[in-house]
Amino acid sequence: MKTAIDTQLILASKSPRRKELLMSAGLSFSIIPSMFDENSVCASGPETYVRLLSEGKAKDVSLKYSDSWVIGADTVVLIKNKILEKPKSKTDAFNMLKLLSGNAHKVLTGYCICCKTKNRFFSETISTEVSFKKLDDKEIKWYINTKEPFGKAGAYAIQGMGIRFVKKIKGSYSSVVGLPVCEVVSFLKKESFFNNPIS
Repeated sequence: MKTAIDTQLILASKSPRRKELLMSAGLSFSIIPSMFDENSVCASGPETYVRLLSEGKAKDVSLKYSDSWVIGADTVVLIKNKILEKPKSKTDAFNMLKLLSGNAHKVLTGYCICCKTKNRFFSETISTEVSFKKLDDKEIKWYINTKEPFGKAGAYAIQGMGIRFVKKIKGSYSSVVGLPVCEVVSFLKKESFFNNPIS
């Protein structure tokens, strides 16, 4: 009989985008958001930074659910050696989109998969290059007024209306959305996760 919470696989994030990606891949999982303090992470490089954030989130939940496979992830946008996280205001979003306009940038997603009981721990950073068309101020202001940029690294959603700005993508689409699904599923398959019965 299925319990109220199936903890065989846990997503340590309340991100609706990561939830949708895992559901689209046909995975059964529970959502238990991490309480990890992101401000505790200091790293010299952005690739290391997002990876350490994902590790912190996964470890935090794994401490409470040691028998479960836990997935943690974090995404940032990198352009001209500047990290763009989630915009804090309309002005912040405008400045981010203005910076991305007509340029290529990298979307870095760090992810971590671990199971404390099995003593298994894996993490890495996936880098994807995204090229934007040239945006005029009117288009940027229109997009900001849709409110879609908020809560999104780099102030845009490639899976939403932000797709109209994207000229080219080189790498993992799902990683830009928030989680490299192919890599996650491949790791779980290697660990024989899909051979285990789901209650």
